[in-house]
Amino acid sequence: MTTVRTRFAPSPTGYLHIGGARTALFSWAYARKHGGIFILRIEDTDVERSTPEAVQAILDGLAWLNLDYDEGPYYQMRGMDRYKAVIQNMLEQGLAYYCYASPDELEAMREAQRARGEKPRYDGHWRPELGKILAMPPAEIKPVVRFKNPAVGTVRWNDLVKGLIEFDNAELDDLIIARSDGTPTYNFCVVVDDWDMKITHVIRGDDHVNNTPRQINILKALGANVPHYAHLSMILGGDGQKLSKRHGAVSVMQYEQDGYLPEAVINYLARLGWSHGNDEIFSAEQLCAWFDLDHITSSAAQFNTEKLNWLNQHYLRLADNGRLASMVQKRLQARGVEVTAAPALQNVVALYKERVVTINELADAAEIFFIEIHPDPELLATHLTAEAVPALQEFLARLQDVAWETPTIAALIKEIIGKRNLKMPKLAMPLRVMLTGQTQTPSADALLAVFPRELAVARIKQHV
Repeated sequence: MTTVRTRFAPSPTGYLHIGGARTALFSWAYARKHGGIFILRIEDTDVERSTPEAVQAILDGLAWLNLDYDEGPYYQMRGMDRYKAVIQNMLEQGLAYYCYASPDELEAMREAQRARGEKPRYDGHWRPELGKILAMPPAEIKPVVRFKNPAVGTVRWNDLVKGLIEFDNAELDDLIIARSDGTPTYNFCVVVDDWDMKITHVIRGDDHVNNTPRQINILKALGANVPHYAHLSMILGGDGQKLSKRHGAVSVMQYEQDGYLPEAVINYLARLGWSHGNDEIFSAEQLCAWFDLDHITSSAAQFNTEKLNWLNQHYLRLADNGRLASMVQKRLQARGVEVTAAPALQNVVALYKERVVTINELADAAEIFFIEIHPDPELLATHLTAEAVPALQEFLARLQDVAWETPTIAALIKEIIGKRNLKMPKLAMPLRVMLTGQTQTPSADALLAVFPRELAVARIKQHV
């Protein structure tokens, strides 16, 4: 039985955006489902635009998402000798040929074709054919190398997402596989890499559909196995436009900076164009067990931030408090906030994690425990009413001796409001404001229990 081998092959011309991350996820999940091999290949042949920083951004994004690869990263620029050797062999076998058409000649050819209402394409002037006499190559022109594409027939494949796709070979001109300086082109490098790496399934965006017939024809000419292809439909932004590096598709690492958990992003990406019945929430392990290509939709998926937020809230509630505390501490330290031993950050996290959407919001909530706060005077005046102040003073006096835990603090609050015939908000609201400067917090008793006793007493004493 053939081992499934998939690859993620980004170009390092920018960060890893959300569409690329979904392609990586589906390729990874398919390999994991079938006990196969997932390969990372960096397609860095665009020397002018490829950067080390972009490579690192790709590696960082995959690492944050926990998409581990079994082989790689391989870099195409390190395979130039191999590509050139294959091209030389193709020239010797008559599968490719030198083309001496100058840029001006090619442009004039295209203009004439457009004028006749034809699709612009290379006309095969330098293509060798039986009985055809070629002109003497011009000495001043450095030739490119073109693949001798089949002139007749069709190239077709059963796309595992889109179904049967077919191209007429007459519509495909002879692809340049080496530039005039001898460097192999992207489409050719991809073919050789897929061949050498024994890729069985190519899962990629549907912007590559038009490359596929050319790549299949080259693979067949080389006598290589043709992989199965699955072309994923685009992801649309909230405005209905295609997400891209230039339009709305932020870096995967931006989601980390914005306070999302990787498991939430993985879960969300999996549901962007793929489904497992009505299941909305599932782990990466469940995804790998369930994943198939049959349930990838051929229509575009639309990015929905509200859905991602909902998932992130779910995973925050489940997350280990120590893990969340570590994330929050890094954010607070980046703000210049010193995190002291008390209150215990894990306890603060446990108190607030069900009330927030992101780690950043959790850090916002935790910050008030470690900085000086200055409640708004108008807010204080609103809640420090004539009937509230005596109750607060009694509460403060007795707070010195009460056991410092939520149930006993709650009992003290209930005793005082009962004795003074007050409603809970009359005491709880001013406590919230004095302690945090906010009116929307967890319950006053739970809030107090997280504070160190001395800090809570000091903040209340400032105002009553």
